[in-house]
Amino acid sequence: MKPNPISLKTRILSAVRRIIDASTYILFKLYYGTKGDKIPPIKDFILKQPVIEVARRIRHQEISSVEVLNTCIQRIKETNPILNYFIDERFKLALEEAKEADNLIRNGTLSTECLARDKPFLGVPFTTKDSIGVKGLRMAVGVTRRKNIIADKDADVIQLLKNSGAIIMGLTNVPELCMWYETHNHLYGRTLNPYNTTRIVGGSSGGEGVIQAVGGSIFGIGSDIGGSIRMPAFFNGIFGHKPTRRAVSNQGQYPELKDPTIDLYLSIGPMTRYAVDLKHIQKVISGDYAKNLNLDQPVDIQTLKIFYQFSMDAPMMSDVDPEIEEKLKKVVEHFRRTYNMTAEEKKIEWLQRSSPIWMQAVKSSDSFADHILPNPSTMSNIIEIIKSIFGLSENTLAGLLVSLSDQEKFNPECKKYKYFMKARDYLEEVFKNMLGDNGVFLFPTHPVAAPYHNQPLVRGMNFMYTAIINSLGFPATAIPLGFNKEGLPIGIQVVANINNDRLCFAVTEELEKAFGGWVEAHGGN
Repeated sequence: MKPNPISLKTRILSAVRRIIDASTYILFKLYYGTKGDKIPPIKDFILKQPVIEVARRIRHQEISSVEVLNTCIQRIKETNPILNYFIDERFKLALEEAKEADNLIRNGTLSTECLARDKPFLGVPFTTKDSIGVKGLRMAVGVTRRKNIIADKDADVIQLLKNSGAIIMGLTNVPELCMWYETHNHLYGRTLNPYNTTRIVGGSSGGEGVIQAVGGSIFGIGSDIGGSIRMPAFFNGIFGHKPTRRAVSNQGQYPELKDPTIDLYLSIGPMTRYAVDLKHIQKVISGDYAKNLNLDQPVDIQTLKIFYQFSMDAPMMSDVDPEIEEKLKKVVEHFRRTYNMTAEEKKIEWLQRSSPIWMQAVKSSDSFADHILPNPSTMSNIIEIIKSIFGLSENTLAGLLVSLSDQEKFNPECKKYKYFMKARDYLEEVFKNMLGDNGVFLFPTHPVAAPYHNQPLVRGMNFMYTAIINSLGFPATAIPLGFNKEGLPIGIQVVANINNDRLCFAVTEELEKAFGGWVEAHGGN
């Protein structure tokens, strides 16, 4: 199956897009300047430890759960007023649970070996985004009309983590209804990037990306339907994993999945400062499905087949920044130099059609407007856009534009839908045949480092570098690889075949050792 050739019209659009990218970048830079606010440094060593090390220290009574929790709370209180990432808390209940964890350890009824096996995260504080249900906390999802909605039960993933002994502290900010890649809404406001507060944090797990970057939480849980874990991980210099499709239950999220096919594309996964933690968290949140992932099976890096591609070369997406291309080249060179491995460059043509493939794949009868507008219609949507331009709407301009683009009625029998779903199936087979049982695909997470606030409005399709992987259902991990010349985090993503998440984790750990991984943010760049 061959994609239609790129037309002259498309080439012209591509040239226009490059002009818009260049000119608007200058305008945003002039408006925001180059420096942001400073961030207080991390003072407590425990916030610079991997999750599994914090858990081990708590089990062995080298530090108490109460101490760790209070350290996290203090860090949130000193950084959230600057960055605006944390929006609801259960500190009092969390403190009670931390005391219970410490008492369980002190009374000695369970050995440290037993605790490590049955409650591997006992006493470890964590956070999640405002779309994953936490009993007793708000579930507004950044929508003003939902400001008084309270979750009446925990999402499945939260319950699994509680069963492992982990302690949920609270919720982090998201874009309106989680459907944009800048975290901003009119209920809680805009979240700022800790490496440069003039820049975005990504979305929809944007607040979660920030709290991990600044050390306000020991680990985080995000969700990802178009890059909502991997983009915030990329923009904030941390690790984020989108698991194999259906490897984690989506029950307890909002919006609820009325169409079961969407469950193929939406994934819940871990967000961490250290690569080693990803597989341990994944093992817990996958529940019974974890047996299919074989996460304890060792991976010999030297036996892997490595494929890579520098760009989609898609007309409506920004060109991949040369500094990101250079990082990918250095990764390829690392494997050649260290393991005598030859990576194979790919140019997968159908990736040029990622936008329509993803857009058709995630279409359903449940429209965006139904959730954010009291009387959804094209006219009411347009009126709200006009109001938003003048600062008179409860909704964000980005949310309203997404809503307007979603007005087309879903028809699974239409020719367009069938064509691009066939293309999706074909592309999935291309990847499966390429990857096999021991292949990984290295690819940009995003074409550019964190844009200025509101700049995604003129770079609306750039999230397709992550979104297309959702369409195919493969596991993928965002890996930080240092900084660009402006001091902003950059990196790549690694993709593996279905249920081969462990290959993503092995490559991620390898590249963390080689390139340094997470580096503490100080802002003021």
